[in-house]
This record gives sequence, structure tokens and C-alpha cells, in this order.
Amino acid sequence: MWFCAGDFVAFSIGTESTMSNREVLGLIAGYGRLPFIVAAGAREAGLKLICVGLADSAEPALAESVDVYYSAAIARPGSWVRKLRRHGVSRAIMAGRIAKGRVHTPWRIIRYLPDWRAFRIWYWRLRGKDKHNETVLSALAEELAAGGIVLEDSTKYCAEHLATAGAMTKRGPGSSSESDIEFGWPIVKKLAEMGIGQAIAVKERDVIAVEAIEGTAEMIKRAGRYCKSPDWTLLKASRPDQDMRFDVPCVGPETVRSLAENGGKCVVVEAGKTIIIDKPETIKLADKLGVSVIGH
Repeated sequence: MWFCAGDFVAFSIGTESTMSNREVLGLIAGYGRLPFIVAAGAREAGLKLICVGLADSAEPALAESVDVYYSAAIARPGSWVRKLRRHGVSRAIMAGRIAKGRVHTPWRIIRYLPDWRAFRIWYWRLRGKDKHNETVLSALAEELAAGGIVLEDSTKYCAEHLATAGAMTKRGPGSSSESDIEFGWPIVKKLAEMGIGQAIAVKERDVIAVEAIEGTAEMIKRAGRYCKSPDWTLLKASRPDQDMRFDVPCVGPETVRSLAENGGKCVVVEAGKTIIIDKPETIKLADKLGVSVIGH
């Protein structure tokens, strides 16, 4: 399962004297805007932020948004622990995406050279269990805790970006979208519970696409490719037992833009359990493109 690309040098911002009296927080970062949003919220709260950016996933520019930045191999959680503990970190947040498709590659053990903690996760903590995201990430959290790093709610420092109930855009759902929401919401919740995916596309009370390993972005393109009639609805839900420490559903500007380009007119997300990336900008873009954003 594990994948890596080596460890690199750390970068520091500020002086030791200005950082020594601040409470410290770790950030384990993948791809996308979410790590930047979490970093901004944590630093606004006055925390000293030690970041481990996962190689081939985290964006190097993140180094400018934290106090200390390391690039670390994805398949070497032992190095994450050492780097964070070196700075007195005992609690951390995971944020950002890592493509699950990388799990299913030939010769993955040789390619990614996992460390002993990765082997413990895959061959001990996950022995006899499924490999759903939630299961794998829970095992990872257990291993990090064994090393002295406790994962916290990933929305703790970006709560203002969570979806709220009702229409967040000026335009609410039309009558056809309301019918699709009523039809599709129980279905997407069941699929999320089963670990199949967290999103579906619905048109006239018919499921036209289901998210799987490819992710929501590719599913939106597929729905647009096979549904030439516009005005379909995207529904994205969390699992009933959603662990807010990781894998929290997200939508953002890219989602809204792609939805508009592929004929979608409404996106429905779970209120309080979905992060709207750069929420003010995303809602403004949705209004501009005529896409409704609804919290269920």
C-alpha cells in the first residue's frame, strides 16, 4: 500500500526565540489547497506549525506557510514521527489528498521502499481487514499514536469552511434538483457507508454515475460525457461514522467549475461534515456559473 520518494531537508521560517514559547502542532500534508487552509487557521490561532509534506503529493509552496517544513517519503511513517517528535510535536492534523490509485501498482513494495512502521500497519494492524480508506487511515492513526503523535479533527482550524445547511448560493435547487436530491440522498449515504464512494450524479431520479477509486473529479467528467442533457445533480456525502481526523469530503472551485462545464447545475453536500475549499471564493464562483451549492 505504501509509496515513497525519499526524505529531504527541512526549511524554517522565523527565529527560534520567536517560536519557542508557542504551542506546537504537526501537519501531515498531501496534495491540494486544504493543507494551506489548515496551516493558515493554525497559525492564526498562534500555533507553531511543524509540517511533514508527503513527497510527490504536498506542494513545495506550503513551506512558506508553516514554521518548519520537511518533505518525507509517503511509505515511511516512521520518519514522519521522528521529524515531528524532534520539535516536541505530540498532536497533529492530516490534510490533503493522496491518490489511492497509487496503491494498486506492480512491485509497489520495491518501488516505495516502506519502513518498518508501514509494514506493521499493512501486515499487522490491517491483517484480515478490508483496505477501505477509513480502515487504512485508522490503522495509520493507531501507528502514529504508538509513536507519540495523536491525530486531531482535521476541521479544527478551518471550521469556517464547513458546509452549512440549506442553500449557500443565491440560487437554490430547482424543482427537478429537489426531486433528484430526495431520490439520491439515501443512495449516496448507503454507498458511502459501504465504502464504495462518496458521490453520485443523478438526473431525473436516475443514477447516471457513481464515484469509485477515480475520485469525484473524474466521475463528474464521466457524467458529463454520458449525459448530454444538462441540469443533473451531484450529491456528495460522508460516511455515517465519518472520522473527522481524515478523509473528510471536500468540494471547491475545481468541483464547481467542472460541474458547470459538464452540465451539472446543483451540488449537494453534507452540512457540518464537508469542507468547502476557500468557501467564499467557491460560493462566489458558483453564483457566477449558475451552480447551486446546497447543504443537506
